[in-house]
Amino acid sequence: MTDIPRFHLAMPVDDLTAARRFYGEVLGLAQGRSSDTWVDWNLHGHQFVTHLAPARPQRVHNPVDGHDVPVPHFGLILTVPDFQELADRLRAAGTEFVIEPYVRFKGETGEQWTMFLLDPAGNALEFKAFADDSQVFAA
Repeated sequence: MTDIPRFHLAMPVDDLTAARRFYGEVLGLAQGRSSDTWVDWNLHGHQFVTHLAPARPQRVHNPVDGHDVPVPHFGLILTVPDFQELADRLRAAGTEFVIEPYVRFKGETGEQWTMFLLDPAGNALEFKAFADDSQVFAA
């Protein structure tokens, strides 16, 4: 076990086959235990679970740096090279971005690479990377 606590997050999906294809093949996450109604994924050491739940709540957006950011969303903070590698992988898979990869807050506190996309069930994901990791919680 790691010294850093790992999170557990369960998200609704309306199609487990599509979830397996997206999270397993496109994002490249290792699959763990599963059943007919859920699948565990290894999200960089965190336990992420897709649960079959066909009803979807209405999505909300908040303006951030000139973009409409979908809420709720989840994701990872990656290194810049890992972020660029994932962006390339998503582009190669034909992923449609909600917000294309770009540098947010350029030249300001908290400058970061960010991108937003939806999984096949419409869950919003954000992946980001800070050139200066000390900026993650900077005010």
